[in-house]
Amino acid sequence: MDAAAGCPSRPLHVVICPWLGFGHLLPYLELAERLASRGHHVSFVSTPRNLARLPPRRHHTAGGAIDFVTLPLPPVDGLPDGAESTNDVPGDKLEHLWEAFDGLAVPFGEYLATACAGDPTISNKQPDWVLADTFSHWAATAAHEHGVPCAMLQPSAAMIVAVACEATEVSELTGATVYEEMAAVGKRPVAMPWYEWESNSAFFAPLGASGLSIARRCSMALEKSTIAAIWSCHEWELEAFMMAANLLGKPLVPLGLLPPSPDGGRGADVHRDDATVRWLDAQPAKSVVYVALGSEVPLPVELVHELAHGLELSGTRFLWALRKPAGVPDDDVLPAGFRERTHSHGHVAMGWVPQVAILFHAAIGAFLTHCGRNSLIEGIMYGHPLIMLPIFGDQGPNARLMAGRKIGLLVPRNEDDGSFDRRGIEKAVQAVMVEEDSRKVFVANAMKMQEIVANKELHEGYIDEFVQQLRSYITDGNSSTAASPITS
Repeated sequence: MDAAAGCPSRPLHVVICPWLGFGHLLPYLELAERLASRGHHVSFVSTPRNLARLPPRRHHTAGGAIDFVTLPLPPVDGLPDGAESTNDVPGDKLEHLWEAFDGLAVPFGEYLATACAGDPTISNKQPDWVLADTFSHWAATAAHEHGVPCAMLQPSAAMIVAVACEATEVSELTGATVYEEMAAVGKRPVAMPWYEWESNSAFFAPLGASGLSIARRCSMALEKSTIAAIWSCHEWELEAFMMAANLLGKPLVPLGLLPPSPDGGRGADVHRDDATVRWLDAQPAKSVVYVALGSEVPLPVELVHELAHGLELSGTRFLWALRKPAGVPDDDVLPAGFRERTHSHGHVAMGWVPQVAILFHAAIGAFLTHCGRNSLIEGIMYGHPLIMLPIFGDQGPNARLMAGRKIGLLVPRNEDDGSFDRRGIEKAVQAVMVEEDSRKVFVANAMKMQEIVANKELHEGYIDEFVQQLRSYITDGNSSTAASPITS
């Protein structure tokens, strides 16, 4: 360690290793920004193309810095050329991305060994902590091997709690085997529909040449970690947070919600020339439903058509950020004549759109969302009521949490296969956007949650507490992986 290692206020050197999805890369870049703004040094590890696609870093005056550590993704048979993130890979190719991700273990281990040896070309400070994403088991293992404490980054408590909360063996679901034991229990929570339960079985299926399931990767990361850090806070989901802390069997530290500033702090007007923003400029205030279901799991084309018909039937203005289903010709993605019939009040964009700038726009009146954690926080940050259409992972629990708080409505779904129809879309959109009595309730409750999400002092306080927790494991110039009291 450097000569100032014994000083409790010295800057930390933290290495962050996100999973290859922008739903993980972006919030953990926000975390890196907040650590750097406090004078700490952050090494942010990912692949070349992913790093090139991240938004520009903000300037830090407190002496902190972020450096990007590039680890080339190893070639894997079946992985499309140039694919480095979940955005680049069709659903039926994701297994190959997992295999390539596992291939980062060796280069990351070499990088960490060099950094721990004090090579000045890597950093002027040896690493104090590794922050390993939930799936980055190899980063946690390398940290353990080199005596660097590791925090396992958890996007949400929702998935763990949703599966475990009604299992009869819940008292045994503790420690690093919690993920596999949940699968062994095999009992569907009452609140979870069958289609969601069945889709979650993918977490326990072997993936890639290693044969490791997602659950096993999570378990391995937790085994080698000193603490877990969760992208959440007590004000957002206190009950789920406390249950997750009990289940994981390791200290669980909240990071806050990491809400982004508009366009990553680059200014609200940075996208004024974007076609979607220009279209919004011509719309009345609070008149437009923004529709975006994420970039990782596109709907099958028949459900895209039902969503389109539902929007048309609702009669409301809409801006739809649509990811085209793989293998579907452009002319067949939307129902015949849909663009022409809705031209006066609707806009469909099939490329990238500046989502934060759109949600910030005065014309947006509601958000039709899949309830991924990033999108949920971004929508509520601007007080938008929700029309909820969860697809995968923790989106269902997230949506049920928001529905319970009456921030919006879940679109009715078929219990067995998760399908929905145009009438369900129409009714949900109208209840949130058009019907005065119900809209008033949803808007009022969204504004209450906005007070939590937009509370900068609250979330910056969580980061300050997180830094204090990291410091509590570093004594006499050395990092310690021994357990230390952590308050949550």
